[in-house]
Amino acid sequence: MAFDFKSLFSSQNAPLAGLDLSSSSVKMVEFSGSLESGLRLERYAIEMLPKGAITDGNIEDIVAVSEAVKRAWKKSGSKLKNVAMALPTAAVITKKIILPAGLSEEELEVQVESEANQYIPFALDEVSLDFSVIGPAPNSAEEIEVLLAASRKEKVEDRVAVAQAVGLKPVILDIESYALRSSAERIIRMMPDEGEGQIIALFSIGAHTTTISVTLNGQVIYEREQAFGGNLLTQEIMRAYGMSADEAEAKKRGGELPGTYERDLLQPFTDNIALEVTRVLQFFFTSTPYSRVDKIYLAGGCASIPGLIEVVGTRTQAATSLLNPFKGLQINPSIREKQLRSDSPSLVVAAGLAMRRMGE
Repeated sequence: MAFDFKSLFSSQNAPLAGLDLSSSSVKMVEFSGSLESGLRLERYAIEMLPKGAITDGNIEDIVAVSEAVKRAWKKSGSKLKNVAMALPTAAVITKKIILPAGLSEEELEVQVESEANQYIPFALDEVSLDFSVIGPAPNSAEEIEVLLAASRKEKVEDRVAVAQAVGLKPVILDIESYALRSSAERIIRMMPDEGEGQIIALFSIGAHTTTISVTLNGQVIYEREQAFGGNLLTQEIMRAYGMSADEAEAKKRGGELPGTYERDLLQPFTDNIALEVTRVLQFFFTSTPYSRVDKIYLAGGCASIPGLIEVVGTRTQAATSLLNPFKGLQINPSIREKQLRSDSPSLVVAAGLAMRRMGE
C-alpha cells in the first residue's frame, strides 16, 4: 500500500510555515516557540490570486498560484522551506473505521486498504490514502478506532507542485476544516472552564464557500459547507460601479469605493450573511438533537466587515466574536498591529497549519 498523502496525520519537529491556498489568496504564517512555552507570531503574508486561478478547490493555473506563493514567501521574509498545506474539505473523504487491536503497521495498511474499497468511489490507484489510529474503540478493548482519509491524486499533486515550483518542501498535507479547528481549539481553551459543555459554532466565510463546524467538548457534532461568501459582494460592486473583478476586489479591500457603498451594498450584504448564518443554525437545530448554540466565532476574509459581529449576534441571539488565531500570543514587534487585526480572521487556516509542527 503506497502512502503518498504527504503525512496528513503526522507531526513534524522541524520548523515549518503554514501555507493556505484559498480561491482568492495565498496566506503564509510562521510561528516560533511552542504551545507549552508560548507561541510567537514571527511573520505572515497575504498575496491575492488572479480570478479563476483556484476554482472550487481546483488549481486551474499552477503558474499563477506558484508566482503568488513566491511573492507571499518573499513578502513574509521567512527563511523556512518546510510548509504544511491543506486540501479543501470537500476534496477529502474521511471515515472512522473499527479494526482489531494489536495489528502490526503492515497489517493495518492491508486492513485499511481493504476497508477503503468500501467507502471510496474511485479506484485505489487513483487516490492518495492515509490513516491514523485514534485510540481504543469506544465499546471494545479488543478493537481500535482508525481514521482514514483519501483524496484524488491530482488534488494532492497540484498542491505539491505549486510549493516545489518555488523551492518549498511540503512536509504535511492537512484538511482545511481540521486546520481551522486547530486554531479554534486554542481559543476555546481560553474560555471559562476551557469551553466545557459549550456548543460552539465556527463559521469561516471565504470568497465562495462558508465552512461551518459545530463542536461540543472538542468533538465535532455538525459540519457542512454552504455556497455563500465574499465574492457575492465583489459581484455587486462590479455591477453597481462598472468595475472589473480585480478592480472591484482591490477597491473593496482598500476602502476606495463611493460614499454610497456602505448604505447601498455593504449593509445589505452584511444582513444577508447574518441571514445565512441564522438559516444554517436552524438546519443544525432541526437535524441534530441540539436546540442551542452558546458561542459563535466568525473567521475568513469577510468576518472583519464592520458591524457584522453585532448583526449576527442580534439575529442569532448568541454571543458572537471574531476568531483571532493570534489571541494571547506574543507578536513580533515588526508586525503592524492594526494591519494584523484586520487580517487575522483570514489567517485562521494558515495559523492552524503552522501549529502542526507543535503536534496540533
